[in-house]
Amino acid sequence: MTLHAPYDTENIFAKILRGEMPCVKVYEDSHILSIMDAFPQSEGHVLVIPKAPSRNLLEVSSKDIGRLFGAVQRITVAVQAALKPDGLVVTQFNGAPAGQTVFHTHVHIIPRYEGKAMASHELGKGGGMADVAALEVIAEKIREKLG
Repeated sequence: MTLHAPYDTENIFAKILRGEMPCVKVYEDSHILSIMDAFPQSEGHVLVIPKAPSRNLLEVSSKDIGRLFGAVQRITVAVQAALKPDGLVVTQFNGAPAGQTVFHTHVHIIPRYEGKAMASHELGKGGGMADVAALEVIAEKIREKLG
């Protein structure tokens, strides 16, 4: 997929935003949705998604960039407080050659734990789909720290 193509309204995040697919919510407001990654690279892997349709960072309005990264910082602080990881990876991919697999802008917050390897970002090459009940327990811990 190239950086510049029409937005696909059938991508998984568009379906989640429309309520057509389930997710484990961490945070939501009128502009942002944050969910637990169903295929986590590490325990506590969270995604932060702007609600306005955009394929990648190049297409996000300047107002939405501010809202997105304000939420990313707030949620990252909550992940750190709730899960006490040894480190945190905050990353965002633009285009398939850069590692993007879902073509709706999103930011990954990935807790890192000393001595634990991070699973692959590529679908089918990581740790597999997480147990929804386990994701809900983690999400609740993060939501408590968000206030």
